Amino acid sequence: MYKAQRNYENAQRMLFEGVGRYDIPEVEPTQFDNAEFIGFNYAKSAKNPESKAVHFFLDDYQFTRVWTDPDRYIPMLQRFKYVLTPDFSLYTDFPKPLQIYNHYRKHWLGAYWQMYGINVIPTICWSDRESFEWCFNGEPTQSVVAVSSVGTQNSKEKKQCFLDGYFEMMERLQPTQIIFYGRVPDECKGNILKINAFGDKWDRKE
Repeated sequence: MYKAQRNYENAQRMLFEGVGRYDIPEVEPTQFDNAEFIGFNYAKSAKNPESKAVHFFLDDYQFTRVWTDPDRYIPMLQRFKYVLTPDFSLYTDFPKPLQIYNHYRKHWLGAYWQMYGINVIPTICWSDRESFEWCFNGEPTQSVVAVSSVGTQNSKEKKQCFLDGYFEMMERLQPTQIIFYGRVPDECKGNILKINAFGDKWDRKE
């Protein structure tokens, strides 16, 4: 109990120097070879994890535990070829402090996992244009990245918001590859590897 209290919000477990106004921990760049993608909810029972990549394109409640008890999941995640940083939600109607907190948590975990030798692929998230002030802080340039369009293509306004962030990401981060979860809008360009939202298999978009 004392240890859990002492490590509240992981502040005593590890503090990274961080970048930007909010001291966001940095994630180092990596490159993608080949892997089968599975959701974190299937990671515990996965066979041949050395050929698989774990993603967190799930409801937040299914993976919040990697933040509340990070050391417990290190040995399991170390077995996988790649692990994406958690896709903590950045809804546009979330209060700004909560959005920044979720961005911080994502990066703290990514940096922490890299300390333990896990090959981390950064998941890039944004909400509205105002989030561009901080949502790319800590992200690597010239790296493979992952994005999700799920829930962003069902209205003109949501799609434009997604595209605004995608174009900003491409300009700022210049990713070598984009692992794309969900439907790929025609406007999205780049070296895209599409993960089908339900089959979790990827293919190349020309």
